[in-house]
Amino acid sequence: MRELMVDMFSTVDGFGGGGPKPRAYWGYEGPGLFEWIHAQLDLEHVMLMGAETYRQMAEIVATGDDPTFPRMTALPKVVFSKTLRPPLPWANTTLIDEPVETAVPRLKAMDDGLPMRTIGSPSLVRSLFRHRLVDRVRVMAFPMIHGAEGEGPVFAELPALDLDLIGTSVIDDRLVLLDYRVAEDKPPE
Repeated sequence: MRELMVDMFSTVDGFGGGGPKPRAYWGYEGPGLFEWIHAQLDLEHVMLMGAETYRQMAEIVATGDDPTFPRMTALPKVVFSKTLRPPLPWANTTLIDEPVETAVPRLKAMDDGLPMRTIGSPSLVRSLFRHRLVDRVRVMAFPMIHGAEGEGPVFAELPALDLDLIGTSVIDDRLVLLDYRVAEDKPPE
């Protein structure tokens, strides 16, 4: 069965965007972060995303020259949308217009062994968590607190979940990657 992994970039207080430093990676990019990103793209996997992330990424990849873009194009991608229509311009993309709660279990049951990984897509991620479809979550914590200026809390609207820590890494001496497996639902005692 395929594993479904959610990667989240977050400030220490759980915000995923906006705030006092709305730049990419909040200005904390560095060689270790880029090595980690490249290493993740080197792994065979299927990228899952929602319509808005697809639109943004397809445009960025089509007009940019980042060295990761050819690999992102080569990877299989699944976009969940009721508004997009085929043909989709970004190669190797499958459009699914049915609910995640029916489509994702079918995708997870495929026996090709390719893990699935989300890219962006906060509303898709919330839906995946609500339907208990996530197997693993990795949080890259960036060293800042947005506090009252925070926008886009990444953990808002998620159900309560127990997580088992399976690994940690420090990247560029300032970012912390927390790797968790979603704990099995335990019957009440």
